[in-house]
Parts: sequence; C-alpha cells; structure tokens
Amino acid sequence: MKKPLILGLETSCDETSAAVVGAGEEIYANIISSQITTHQKFGGVVPEIASRKHLEAVNLVIESALKEAGVGFHDLDAVSVTYGPGLVGALLVGVSAAKALAYALEKPLIAVNHIWGHIYAGFLEHKKLSPPLLVLVVSGGHTNLLYLKAHGELEVLGETRDDAAGEAFDKISRAIGLGYPGGPAVEKAAKLGDPLAIDFPRAWLEEGSMDFSFSGLKSAVLNYINNLRQRNEVVNVYHVAASFQEAVVEVLVEKTLSAVKELDVGEVLLAGGVAANGRLRQELHMRLSEAGRNFYCPSLRLCTDNAAMIACAGYYQYLRRDFASLYLNAVPNLSLI
Repeated sequence: MKKPLILGLETSCDETSAAVVGAGEEIYANIISSQITTHQKFGGVVPEIASRKHLEAVNLVIESALKEAGVGFHDLDAVSVTYGPGLVGALLVGVSAAKALAYALEKPLIAVNHIWGHIYAGFLEHKKLSPPLLVLVVSGGHTNLLYLKAHGELEVLGETRDDAAGEAFDKISRAIGLGYPGGPAVEKAAKLGDPLAIDFPRAWLEEGSMDFSFSGLKSAVLNYINNLRQRNEVVNVYHVAASFQEAVVEVLVEKTLSAVKELDVGEVLLAGGVAANGRLRQELHMRLSEAGRNFYCPSLRLCTDNAAMIACAGYYQYLRRDFASLYLNAVPNLSLI
C-alpha cells in the first residue's frame, strides 16, 4: 500500500519551508529558506519584510521540495499548512499557497497548529515514540508544558504568563551586544562564562504551578547591566550569558520534573527552537535518566521551524480526516486547544 504523501508548508515567522513526508515518518524533502541575514541588521524579525520574503520564496521552495522528493503535484495525497500562531502576514502567504494547491489538485487541505508541529517533530525521528507522553515546547514565542494523552488529544499543564523563554534569550542577547538570533549567540557566549557568577532570580510562581514567567528574570538582567554601566564598570558578557541561561534552564527542568512526578509519565519530549540549546538538552537528559524516564528530542535541524514537522502533524490529522475548508484563514493568536 502506498504511503500517504503530505506536502507541508511553514511560513509562520522568518523561515519559508516546504516538505514532502510519507506516512508521517519518512522525510523525502525538507527545504528551508531562512531570512536570518535579512533581519539581523534590525536586531529581530520585521513582520512586513518577512511577509514579502515569503512571497518571493514560497513557490521556489515548493518546487525544490517536489524535485528533491522526486514526485509531482498529483502524487500528493494532501496539503498541510501552518495557519497559526505566528505573524499574520507571514502566515497568510503559506495559507494562500496551500489553499490554491488544494483547490487546483482537488486534494484535502489540512490546517496545522504551529505548536502541534513542533510536538510532531519528535515523531519524525523517534519511531517508537507514542502517547501518552509529557512535552516541553520551548521556542521564541512559546513556552508550554503539555500532556499528549493521544494523537489529537492534548492537555495544557503550564504555559508562560509573559515572555517566552526564546523571546527572553533574544532580548538579553541584544542587551549585551550579541545580536540576533539570540539563542545560539547566548549559548555560545555562555560556554565561556561562569553560570554561578551572578545570582539571577528564578520565578517559581505559586506552589504547585506549572506555569512559567521570564519577564522578571529579563528585567533583573537588564537592571544588572544598566547598574554596572552607570558606575562605568565592565560588563562581563560571558558571565551574564551563562548565569542568565542557567536561570532559564533550571526553571524549565525543575518544572518538567515536577510534572513527570505528578503524572507518573515515563516518556518526555523536548521540542521547539530553544530545544536546540545544548545546556537544556544536557540537563534534561541527565535529570530524567536519573529519575528512570526516557528523554527524546529532535535533531537540531528539526528543532527550528520547518515544514517536515507540519507535514508529520498533518498526517495524523489526515488519518482522522480532520480537514479544513477553503475558507481557512490565518489565526495569529491561535490557541493550543
């Protein structure tokens, strides 16, 4: 029996991506056109520019994905696309392209939540992974602790009340002059610093809460930097980066372990752009191994935004016949459930 071929499209932020995935597990092509160099001079993503770049790239990445996969449009069984959350103009480019393809090919259109996509990135590489499992999603716009009970059935255990972890990385990176994107820059600098040099605060919130908060930590770091500069003292960028990163990682790891204990789950998946952070991966793996739990994480290429994860998530919706209409619109503030 032929494996269902899903074309995935991802344009939620600053990567234009198209992928062809078979049966939610075999990546035949995963083309990513990054805009990082375009946005670096602005210190972050400029939504209007991102939208225009997506328009320029979307047809090219689709053609490249099909060519690399060795298939044509009519070999596809469905078209899946990120419809939120994300930048509205950027999302609209992908949604419009997917709707046009689905209409022209008379194929099902599948609307995928971007966060669900990050979750399913783990299923692409870990074939034995199956619900129920605990998922920690950490990215530039989201920090969520989730319980995946079954495919399509998700419980939100905790989420950020203000800044996402990745957003905090970007802001601190700019503050200490490391530029954009902040996550890799801070991690690189942190390797040269002492994580115990500065005692930055950890926001544990009320007892038993699985929510996150990083705005207080961000403010504490900015105040620390400003106070040193006002006294004409040198800011040790490496110590700041290491101490800040340690504060973020400690909260993420401890809350994940608390959820593991409370729910008594044996499988934990780390996903999202910040899942590429080596310190976070290392600490979670070590602590979960000590607790006798299994730790999973996508390879670095599947942690950041990509269309393969959207095609994979779309496959599981395809099995449920969870299709969208051609009236589908972008939803920039789309909720998880």
